Amino acid sequence: MTPRSHLWPGVSLALGSAILFGASAPLSKLLIGSIDPWLLAGILYLGAGIGLAIVHVGRPLIGLPPPEASLQRGDLPWLAAVIVFGGMLGPLLLMLGLSQTSASSGSLLLNLEGLTTMAIAWIVFRESVDRQLIFGAAAILAGAMLLSWTGTGLSLDTGSLFIAAACLCWGIDNNLTRKLSSADPVQIAMIKGLVAGSTNLVLALSLGASLPGPGLVGAGAVVGFLGVGVSLVMFMLGLRHLGTARTGAYFALAPFIGAVLAIAIFRDGISWQLVGAGVLMAIGLYLHLAERHDHEHDHETLEHDHAHFHDEHHQHTHDGPVKEPHSHWHRHEPMRHKHPHYPDLHHRHGHSHG
Repeated sequence: MTPRSHLWPGVSLALGSAILFGASAPLSKLLIGSIDPWLLAGILYLGAGIGLAIVHVGRPLIGLPPPEASLQRGDLPWLAAVIVFGGMLGPLLLMLGLSQTSASSGSLLLNLEGLTTMAIAWIVFRESVDRQLIFGAAAILAGAMLLSWTGTGLSLDTGSLFIAAACLCWGIDNNLTRKLSSADPVQIAMIKGLVAGSTNLVLALSLGASLPGPGLVGAGAVVGFLGVGVSLVMFMLGLRHLGTARTGAYFALAPFIGAVLAIAIFRDGISWQLVGAGVLMAIGLYLHLAERHDHEHDHETLEHDHAHFHDEHHQHTHDGPVKEPHSHWHRHEPMRHKHPHYPDLHHRHGHSHG
């Protein structure tokens, strides 16, 4: 069997997630004029949860593989944390921010999510990092700072601060979600959407928000299903293959998609800051895409459950034929080899830097 590229499928999943999420920012901005921001945050996530629940139940009918590894009791505290940070606080702060800033600027400021994700992964969870990745992150940060430059200093308006706070919440959420990345992503994203969406919806209505007409609710639910639900499933699968920091770096494409759509929808002006920020962010993204992490490494004994193919890391046997990918509890024996890899489920080893 021809070896799979270490870029596949993680990079395509992360970029697909970025495209869907990036498109959701200007589309949400389009709805904010008619829907209370807090209420819209609830509709988006509830739409994601309901849509994924339909997908989950209808897997056999639409040709999707059966559910992967189920959540375990030890996963529940992590799940609760990602619901609070990523499903409740993050979208609420983003909607408040988008209501007070332009759609294109708001979309590009979402690059801060990738930076907070990478910083937490490197500093707190000790994911591997080299000079090229640091330069890439620096280029993305420079682009975000250029975007906020007013000529006399950085713009710290309330809308920008809300979006920055949302990005911090999602950076925490992304790193905590890594703890759940071996479990079924549809199930996790479904629970997150249903719980967070229902909570924000009830709170918004109890504080005086009015429910809009069914057309607007339906539009918000569709945006939420694609831009939040499907995007989150793809992001979690990307985490499984790439680790948190690198998935966050590829996810930095989201603001470019959002800014381009915002210009098309709202006729936002194309300023030199927008172009310059885009160039810097593109350089940063390229540096991450061009990374090649390849060295001899050891695999210790490991037992876990996740969807997998029978590749070089999965050489166990089965009684009878099996379909791939498939999910079951399996054991990895110790081995030592060398190949390009990312800090995925099987490569979370330490590194010595001399």
